[in-house]
Amino acid sequence: MPHEVALISTLATAFGGALILGFIAAKLRLPALVGYLVAGMLIGPFTPGFVADSGLAAQLAEIGVMLLMFGVGLHFSLDDLLDVRKVALPGAVLQIVAATSLGAVMAHAWGWTWGQSIVFGLALSVASTVVLLRALEARGVLDSMNGRIAVGWLVVEDLAMVLVLVLLPPLAGALGGRAEGGEGNVWLALAMTLLKVGAFLVVMLVAGRKILPRLLWWIAETGSRELFTLAVIACAVGIAFGAAELFGVSFALGAFFAGMVLRESEFSHRAAHESLPLRDAFAVLFFVSVGMLFDPMILVDQPLRVLAVVSIIVVGKTVAAAVLVLLLRYPLNTASTVSASLAQIGEFSFILAGLGVSLGLLPQEGNSLILAGALISIAINPLLFGLIEPLQRWLREHSALARRLEMPVDPTATLPMTTDAKYLAGHVVLVGYGRVGKRIAQQLTEQGLPVVVVEQSRERVEQLREEGFAAVSGDAEEPGTLVQAHVTGAKWLVSAIPDTFSVRQMVETARMLNPDIQILVRSHNEEEAAMLQKEGVGKVFLGEVALADGMSDHVVAAMTKA
Repeated sequence: MPHEVALISTLATAFGGALILGFIAAKLRLPALVGYLVAGMLIGPFTPGFVADSGLAAQLAEIGVMLLMFGVGLHFSLDDLLDVRKVALPGAVLQIVAATSLGAVMAHAWGWTWGQSIVFGLALSVASTVVLLRALEARGVLDSMNGRIAVGWLVVEDLAMVLVLVLLPPLAGALGGRAEGGEGNVWLALAMTLLKVGAFLVVMLVAGRKILPRLLWWIAETGSRELFTLAVIACAVGIAFGAAELFGVSFALGAFFAGMVLRESEFSHRAAHESLPLRDAFAVLFFVSVGMLFDPMILVDQPLRVLAVVSIIVVGKTVAAAVLVLLLRYPLNTASTVSASLAQIGEFSFILAGLGVSLGLLPQEGNSLILAGALISIAINPLLFGLIEPLQRWLREHSALARRLEMPVDPTATLPMTTDAKYLAGHVVLVGYGRVGKRIAQQLTEQGLPVVVVEQSRERVEQLREEGFAAVSGDAEEPGTLVQAHVTGAKWLVSAIPDTFSVRQMVETARMLNPDIQILVRSHNEEEAAMLQKEGVGKVFLGEVALADGMSDHVVAAMTKA
C-alpha cells in the first residue's frame, strides 16, 4: 500500500473483533470483557492469522487508562480521598505486603531466587485501574462510600508502585539482577521520587485548581461543543503525559489528579459526560491489548503454576483485603465490595514484570504466568461481584459472626444518649453528606428543621458531631443503621447518594420500618430517574446544585404546611 496503515488496521481489527466476540459473550451470559480478551488473543502474535501491532495497541490502551482515571477524578474530590485515608492507606500497604509475601514464598518454592520471587509477588499485589473502575461503574457504586474506599485504596497502590518502579533499578544488583547503579543511590532515588510526587501535587492542587476550572469556563463561553470536548481530552491526556515526563508520576495518577482539579469547575459533570464515549472505546482497547500479550501455551506447559497464581490473586488477595477492612472496623458489606474490586491484576503488573525481565529479576516464565493470571482474574472478576449479595445473604442467615460484623462496635454507629428529643421523632433522615447532602443539611437546618445524617464515613460523622449535627455512621441499606437514625419516627427520608442499587434496598427497608415515611431520592440521569419513579421509590430529583435546592425546598414546604 502507498502509506503505513498499522494504526488503522490495529484499530479496525481490535474494535471489530471486540464487537463480535463481546456480543457473543453477552449472548452466552458472560461478561463482554471476556470477548474483548479473546479478540486480543486472536489478533496477537501467539495465534495464527493476522497479527496487529501490539506496541500501538498498548499505547492506545494507555490512553484508555488515562481517560478512565480522569473520569474518576471528576467524581472524586480531595475530601473524598481524605475521608477514606484511615482505611485505604493502611489497608493498601498491608495488602501489598500480604500478597507480595504469598507470591514470593510460592515462587521461591519453585526454585527462584528471593529477588525474582519478590518482584513476582509485587506484580501480583496491585490491582488493575481499568477493571476496578469498570466493575464499580457497572454496579453503580463508584460514588458510594465503598466505591470511594476502593478507589482510594487503588490510588495508594499506584503510588506504592511508582516508588517500586523507581527503586528497583538501583536495587537490582543487591537483589541478584543486573545492577544499574550502586546501592548508595537508593535513598537518593527515594528522596527524588517523593520530591517529584510532592511537587506535582503542589502544582495541581495550588496552580491547577485556579487555572483549569477557569480554562473550562473560557472554553464553555465560546458555545462550541467540540472545543469543550477537545479541552477536556487535552487536559486529561496532556496533564497525564506531563506528569509522567516532568515528575515521574504514572499516566494514570496524573490523569486522576487532573480530574480531581477539574472537579472544582461547575462544568465537571459536563466534562465527565463529554469524555464518556472515548473512555469506553479506549477501555475496550485495554482489554484487547491484554489479550494480545497472552500466550495460551502457558496453560498447557504450566497448568498447576497458573492455577496457583490465580489462587493468590483471586483468593489470597480477596481474603487479605477483606480481613484488613474488617479489622479496621468496617462492615462486611464494605469488606466484600473492596476485596472483590481488588481480586485481579493489570497494567502496573505488566509494567513491573517487563522491568523485572529487563533487569534480570524475573524469568520469562514469570512474565507469562503474570499475564495468564491477569487474563484469567480479569475474566472472572465480574463473576465475583455477582457472588457478593448471595454470599452475604447466606452468611447472614447461617453465621452469627457475620451478623455481628455487619454491626461493628463503633460509638459513631449510634446516636449519643444526650441527643435532643427533636432528633428522635418528626425529623428528617438524610442519607449521604457529600456535596449535595451537605447543601441539603445546611438549608434544612437554617429553616429550623431537625436532621439526622446517615453517612458511611466515620470520619465525617465525627466531624459532623463536632459541628453540632446529629449523625450516625453505617450503611443505610441495613435496618440496624436506619433504626439508629430513628427512621421509625421520622417524617422524611432524603437520599443524597447517587447509588441507584443501594437506594432501592434502602427505600424498601425504610418503608418496612415506617410505612408512612415520605421519601426523596436523587439520580444522575433521566433513565435512572424514570426507572426509580416506575418502581415507586419516591420523588426523584435530577442535577446537583438545583437538585439540593429542590429537595430541601420540597421538605421545607411540606413540613411547614404540616
